[in-house]
Amino acid sequence: MDRADVLILGGGLVGLALASALDSSGLSAILIDPADPEGRATLGFDGRTSAVSSSSMRMLEAIGVADHFPEPGCPIRTIQVADGLSPGGLAFEPDDDEPLGVMHENRHLRAALQARAEMGRNLWLMWKSKPRSVERGTHGVVVSLEDGRKLNAPVLAAVDGRNSPMREAAGIPMARWKYDHVAVVSTLRHELPHANIAYEIFYPTGPFALLPMTDDPNGHRSAIVWSVPKEDAGGWMSLTDEQFAAEAQATMGRFLGKIELAAPRSTYPLGFHHSARMTDERLALVGDSAHAVHPIAGQGLNLGFRDAAALAQVLVEGARLGLDLGNKQLLDRYQRWRSLDALSVAFATDSLTRIYGIPGRTASAVRRFGMGMIDRLSPIKNRLMSEARGTSGELPLLLRGLPI
Repeated sequence: MDRADVLILGGGLVGLALASALDSSGLSAILIDPADPEGRATLGFDGRTSAVSSSSMRMLEAIGVADHFPEPGCPIRTIQVADGLSPGGLAFEPDDDEPLGVMHENRHLRAALQARAEMGRNLWLMWKSKPRSVERGTHGVVVSLEDGRKLNAPVLAAVDGRNSPMREAAGIPMARWKYDHVAVVSTLRHELPHANIAYEIFYPTGPFALLPMTDDPNGHRSAIVWSVPKEDAGGWMSLTDEQFAAEAQATMGRFLGKIELAAPRSTYPLGFHHSARMTDERLALVGDSAHAVHPIAGQGLNLGFRDAAALAQVLVEGARLGLDLGNKQLLDRYQRWRSLDALSVAFATDSLTRIYGIPGRTASAVRRFGMGMIDRLSPIKNRLMSEARGTSGELPLLLRGLPI
């Protein structure tokens, strides 16, 4: 039977980040995932982009992931929020040199995380491996794989996605609902430079996010995440590239000049879920297995990275004290640390989605008045900017850029 300090179920972006965070602090981990990693780093597998908050970037630098990026990503220096194309929006611009976040293509994020994990001294990456059974008991966790191998550890981290089999097996209740929208995702090429500005434009039919990307040899680029009513999604996907670009330009205005599509379109369903708790006997839920939020503020992946940083710190500090890493007190500390932050972000993103979805001139005028007030009240504005950066609350060491 092979043994490690931690078993990790799930080799996505957050699972790989957790594995490298543990490895960088001297704990051993076995990561189990049924997928073949070879096809995961392509544009065809995942053409999405992610806004990695400044605190998440500190963690990726601290655990050695940032050294492996195929390209450095595009800093977000300003976030512009608007109610449609009407005047009276809100701009977030930090006073220091640290960007609000960095835009990375998911395939580049995945390549960097995988390259770092493969270099891990204390990591065993078991790709194309599927659990047949998981036993959690008084003395530890035993995972039996379909090929007959058995793995043992004091604690199991379930990073196995929105439909987490481990969460379901543990009987952890969920609050969940689906939005009547889907996200249309693509990349635009535009005539004028984006000046490192991210735009969030709200319409009653759904928000339109325009996110700066690094230029390529063919010119300037930005990613779009366009939330459209579910019944209209087929129509949007059936448009030609030229027709879709014209619709996007009408929606965003002409501040970036002429635009055209630079990548195929794809759609993703939008939903919300939040687990009643993030732990069970010798089990910790991490990332989407515990919570998933609307992409309105780009916080879904960052919440997962914050989970990984907190769990790694709890386990490393427990190991230094000689504690059983599946100890209930340790897992309770992780639960307390992460549950309130995750719930707060979930509540905020869901509320924004609903508030900005109210149609009518009166609602729009109230929203613009509110944004104007926030723009003039520095404490509130700075708090919102801290939330965007992921620097509010009690930060784990890795999110401060410090080793555990």
